[in-house]
Amino acid sequence: MTEASAIESSGRSREAPRARSIVIGGSAILLAITSAKLLLHFLAIHRYGFFRDELYYIACSQHLAWGYVDQPPLIAGIAWLARHLFGDSLAAYRVFPILAGGATVFLTGYLARELGGGSFAQFLAAAAILFAPLCLAMHSFLSMNAFEPVFWILCAWIAIRIGKGAGQHWWLLFGAISGVGLENKHTVLVFGFAIVAGLLLTGRVALIRSKWIWAGGLIALALFLPNLLWEAHNGWPQIEVVRNAQEYKNVHLTALRFLFEQVLFMQPVTLPLWVGGLWWYLFAPEGREFRFLGWTYLIVLATFMVLGGKSYYPLPVYPLLMAAGGVAFESFAARSLDRRWIKIAYPAALVLGGLITVPFGVPVLPVETFSRYVEALPYSKWVKTERDATAPLPQIYADMFGWENISSTVARVYHELPQREQAGCAILAGKYGEAGAIDHFGPKLGLPRSISDHNN
Repeated sequence: MTEASAIESSGRSREAPRARSIVIGGSAILLAITSAKLLLHFLAIHRYGFFRDELYYIACSQHLAWGYVDQPPLIAGIAWLARHLFGDSLAAYRVFPILAGGATVFLTGYLARELGGGSFAQFLAAAAILFAPLCLAMHSFLSMNAFEPVFWILCAWIAIRIGKGAGQHWWLLFGAISGVGLENKHTVLVFGFAIVAGLLLTGRVALIRSKWIWAGGLIALALFLPNLLWEAHNGWPQIEVVRNAQEYKNVHLTALRFLFEQVLFMQPVTLPLWVGGLWWYLFAPEGREFRFLGWTYLIVLATFMVLGGKSYYPLPVYPLLMAAGGVAFESFAARSLDRRWIKIAYPAALVLGGLITVPFGVPVLPVETFSRYVEALPYSKWVKTERDATAPLPQIYADMFGWENISSTVARVYHELPQREQAGCAILAGKYGEAGAIDHFGPKLGLPRSISDHNN
């Protein structure tokens, strides 16, 4: 063996234990943070009541179909599965969203590892998503938004693997995950477009020309086709719902306001992290081969801003930035002994800031205590996505109260009717939340199911 080969062999032997240490240490950290995420949500799973949309999805699950006027079919299928596995209770319907939240946290940290980050980078990325108020909120109740980040992260992970030289046949899995994701929420189309555009803008044309990416696209189309045919057969109601929401329901935001709400949603302390992640993708030499993901973020953000989407629609793309931000921060802190104090100060600020805003994402406080908390720290009042009247509580929490009272009041009036009138009585609800409440709580109160022309 020559001296050069001996040195190379020695270097590899030292590198292997270090790599194993990073994997083991990183995995332990990710499991710990994921466990904290799950514990936090499961401890609060019974607090408050059903959110308005949950009642709607539960009602849709009583009528399974390949589409609904305002969403694809997967969420109704998840509600159906939850009811048959865990029962017809508040906690039962929230198990799957909580598990999706745990997966989102773990996969974000794992994405940082895939980008070359060590244990510290993985910790920062996962902790940032753990404490993001919007992520906490979306994983606290049954919603399409709870599952969407999982699909986006998995697709991004596959794209990263392919960018690093993995076989082109991985595009088939990318297509399969995208297809299932489209049955959850149509905004996956924006993400897919942004990925392809990002590859083109960064000169990765060879990947676009691959037969495998087109085969993956066909798989996605095949999985999406049942909902697509349902939409076509019913006159494309999803498009009409979106247009009506933009005209009558959603708050119109300026570009600056849209960006400001991104900062609030993701927790202000994480701003340097995800901005640093965007910089790492676009400008750092180490991020060159992943540069298309930086463009993916910018295209997703610009698309929702231009099309008038709600400010929380870009949520699923932020794990990609947090992962890169963890890598950038780890590299920055390691370059000088003078910077190592940052490795203690910034995580401490991240955790402290996160703990302060946790009540805005998870109902951990009694409602009276939280009302006073909102007055002392009006964090949620800085965000408004719909034109509904302002309530003392954030909209997500305000819409968790009153549904049983509505149902009981209607039941009292119904049972006061003469018997002959009850037989021909119908309960007409003006909005899907009220209709869903009657359908969920009504059977135990002796009520017939409601009728309503709101959405589905």
